[in-house]
Amino acid sequence: MSHDHSHAPAGFSKAFAVGIALNLAFVGVEAFYGWKVNSLALLADAGHNLSDVAGLVLAWGGVLAGKLQPNPRHTYGWRKGSILAAFANALLLLVAMGALGWEAIGRLMSPDVSTSQEGTTIMAVAGVGILINSATALLFMRGRDTDLNIRGAFLHMAADALVSAGVVVAGALTLWMGLHWLDAVVSLLIAAVIVWGTWSLFKQSLHLLFDGVPDDIDPQAVHDYLAKLDGVQAVHDLHIWALDTTQTAMTAHLVMPTWQQDDLFLKGIADSLHERFEITHSTIQVVREPFTTPCRSWGTKQ
Repeated sequence: MSHDHSHAPAGFSKAFAVGIALNLAFVGVEAFYGWKVNSLALLADAGHNLSDVAGLVLAWGGVLAGKLQPNPRHTYGWRKGSILAAFANALLLLVAMGALGWEAIGRLMSPDVSTSQEGTTIMAVAGVGILINSATALLFMRGRDTDLNIRGAFLHMAADALVSAGVVVAGALTLWMGLHWLDAVVSLLIAAVIVWGTWSLFKQSLHLLFDGVPDDIDPQAVHDYLAKLDGVQAVHDLHIWALDTTQTAMTAHLVMPTWQQDDLFLKGIADSLHERFEITHSTIQVVREPFTTPCRSWGTKQ
């Protein structure tokens, strides 16, 4: 057997704490002025930002759970907490956007003309939102390419900055042209933008929750690499899955009837799997005769 452990990227605890504090304060400001001027766009964006606060809390919890030490009952620790957090974050956003869309459609059917005089307030509050969301997104920028959980936090904050810019435009048009229906239309656009940006996160996190192979790893390529090793007659019981949002595990049986190698052979495989496929935790079992039924059929060795 060969095991290779790697460490996750540097922690983001400070980024989470700052991001949660900034967004929680902004939610209060946005909700107050949204209620004061009866702006659905502001109230909707406040609700969405509140869900983002909850999402940041979930993501932070997932990171902290991954740092808990393994024990005899949880031999991998609680690493999947980050995957679960990403999934819960995406689900929370989708539900919130569904509620927003429903309310916006109702407002379109029964428009409230009182908001047409409050464009300045809407623009000012949403302008603050652009600054808050952009600053929060920057806190997570360096981890967006290596961690699904961190990428979820980054994408949500970046999308919120764009959404707030849309609310500013709606406020301007409401003030200058009296388009009282535009508030509800912007709310629908907010929902569409967030659903579009969240759907990929939802699918990826659900895929990983069910031990799917991470999207950036080709399982056939992993099989072919193992099958081409000197002395390997067949590869059985190959399994690849995500331990968390940054680390991947793999197990396999190598059928080698003339096995004469030592631990250096296994270490070389582990190093190659890490270098070629970013598989950070590999377990290889060598057998002279297969004693298990292959879980699936693979292409022939080339």
